[in-house]
Amino acid sequence: MLEQPSFGRRLRQLRTERGLSQAALAGDGMSTGYLSRLESGARQPTDRAVAHLAGRLGIDPSEFEESRAASLAQSLSIATSLDSDETSELLAEALESAQAQDPMLRWQALWLLAQWKRRHGENAAERVYLEELVALSEEIGLAELRSRALTRLARSLRTTGEIAPAVDAATTAHRLALENGLSTQDLAAVLLVLVSVEAEAGRLPDARRHADELAVLVEGRSDALWAEAMWTVVAVRVRQGDFTPAQELLEQALDRFGSRENLTLWLRLRLTAADLHLQKFPPEPDAAQRYIEAAEAALPFARTSAMEHELTALKTHLAFHEGRYEDARALLGRLGRSERRMSYRGRIRLDVLDNQLRILEGDEDAGMAGLQRLALQAQESSNIDLAATIWRLAAECLLKSRGKVPGIRG
Repeated sequence: MLEQPSFGRRLRQLRTERGLSQAALAGDGMSTGYLSRLESGARQPTDRAVAHLAGRLGIDPSEFEESRAASLAQSLSIATSLDSDETSELLAEALESAQAQDPMLRWQALWLLAQWKRRHGENAAERVYLEELVALSEEIGLAELRSRALTRLARSLRTTGEIAPAVDAATTAHRLALENGLSTQDLAAVLLVLVSVEAEAGRLPDARRHADELAVLVEGRSDALWAEAMWTVVAVRVRQGDFTPAQELLEQALDRFGSRENLTLWLRLRLTAADLHLQKFPPEPDAAQRYIEAAEAALPFARTSAMEHELTALKTHLAFHEGRYEDARALLGRLGRSERRMSYRGRIRLDVLDNQLRILEGDEDAGMAGLQRLALQAQESSNIDLAATIWRLAAECLLKSRGKVPGIRG
């Protein structure tokens, strides 16, 4: 007898392989609600239901009993050729019952599943898959797989603000890439992450050295890898306060890299340009506004939660710099707190802005207490330069509140 939940998993897999909706598979002889309960494992299939579904799928009923040994390979092929939430869920289910299967197949499945969770901003779930991926890479022993898994893990750790372990993972990945003569693509991927986490850790000389290594590595290219490298190099220069050379490099990338190559990266370059103009001293809100408008126009064609949140965050910072504090507060409210799809540093900058607004709104004690807490958290997580920036902004905001800006402008 066919048992649940394996029957439901297999049924959903067969339906997905054929690109059928539940309604199309159910036809006139079965309700979609009943089919849904079969797929979820909530109902045990009857002989009549099995016969009906086998006929609709054009298979022998015995194919519902196909061994789990083939399940991971099939699910992996489906997920690779059709990227969707449904195929990814099938892959996750197949992986759960595939611990004794080929390690290389499991590695590929973990890689795709971690990528899927990252795309949805599910950082905790991504982290679980990546830690298993790193362990499996050690078991397999291939330098390429070890380096790639550690690189992904370092990026995930950076997103959640765990900077010290992120530096350790990225440093190990970089060493593996160099010692084993890995490809330019592998080495560049490692350096992109290593530079970012070193900058987050306040190790700016190391970040600058590795950023220069990255720039040399991609010299002569004009593809997505080159554009992402320029974006990373620019970020380090901005952190060091070298705004003029950073702007020159960024303008090269903006001019030479077209949206047809990679629309998401094209958008990110413009968001970075807007942020650069807001971080300059004095800020240049008009220039930032132009880049924000360009990104906003293209956003519907490459929409992700992370990109939307980043754009709203930039609008919030722009409103603050323009003295539109009520608008900044409203935009900050739209972002909320728990669902912000952005980097650790991006989330902290918004929390800083929240407390700056409190000070300017007259709640000086609460605002300063909040900024002090954020600065100490940044210092404890090795974000020394971020902590210093928070203290500087706190001082500037107090001066503005007590002297130059006596009240809030609308």
